[in-house]
Order: sequence, then structure tokens, then C-alpha cells
Amino acid sequence: MSEFDFDHDGSADNGITADYSDGHTETVVDTDHDGFANYAGTDLDGDGNDEVGYTHQYGAGHDLDTATIDRDDDGDADQQLGDRNHDGRFDTNSLDRNDDQRVDAVYADDNYDGVVDHSTLDTNYDGNADFDAKDYDQDGQANVTTTDTNFDGTYDTVHYGDVETNPLAGHSPNPFANN
Repeated sequence: MSEFDFDHDGSADNGITADYSDGHTETVVDTDHDGFANYAGTDLDGDGNDEVGYTHQYGAGHDLDTATIDRDDDGDADQQLGDRNHDGRFDTNSLDRNDDQRVDAVYADDNYDGVVDHSTLDTNYDGNADFDAKDYDQDGQANVTTTDTNFDGTYDTVHYGDVETNPLAGHSPNPFANN
């Protein structure tokens, strides 16, 4: 076991790094000295940048419930997957699609049934969300989609895509009917 300051807090952390003959390394670190790993990472090409790292982000316990992925091996995270309810399945997926170190797409399974029911996107990569879709009744169709069509940082268009949850469709009396 080696001593090094993995979390850069000024104190030595317990860690193990395994070097393999194919050049990849695997590192496990216990930053708070409680006997449980706070980080586990894999550097597939041995360049010192972990392509996949696992940490604990959600709830109590010690589960490594979040995976951070560096797809292009530039040292910056491109994707983060989270298991918020610790059922062993990722239910959030955050992406940096244009490699500017800002999240510009988030997909979430808010009821943990394995199907995405909430999506938020920054389609023009300006740092502001401009598309949001929610499937409240989990039927696979977005109930409400809101967009910022002029990219000014304010949602200005609302579309109700599911008739069952549209407050204006199929309801009597019709507020827009001619009397």
C-alpha cells in the first residue's frame, strides 16, 4: 500500500495501484481512512489519465455509485453515470458532447424503472439548457416539452405531447370555443 494525497487535502490517503503487463493500471483509494474505497479508477493505456473512475455521490453507505468516463482520453470527463437509488443500474446520464468541460445533456430515469423520463439539453452549447422534456406518467411519450427557441436563457415554448396530461386538450368546457 502506498501513501499519496489523491484528494489534494494535504493528508496522505491509502491507495493501491496495480500495473499490468498490457500497460493499463487500476487504482483504488480510501481518502477518509474508513476502510472503504472512495475512488476506483482504470487507466486503460497507462498515460496517467483514468478513462473510467468510480466514486460515491448519492446517499448513505459506501457504494461506488457514480462512474465518470473520459471517452477521448484528454483528462476531462465526457460522461457521468449515476445510480441514485443504489439498485445497481445507472439512472442518470450526464454528457459533455462537445468537449468544452460543461454538461450539455442530462438524461434521467426519475422513477427507476429503466426508462428515461426526463431529458434536458443545451442544443447550441452556450451553457444554458434550451430543451427539456418530461414524461410524468411514464408511458414513453413526453408529456411536456419546453424549449428556448431564441436561446436567450428563458424557456418560451411549451408543447404538450401527451393528450392524457395536456391541461388544454379534450377537456370541457373548451376555453377556446366560440360561444
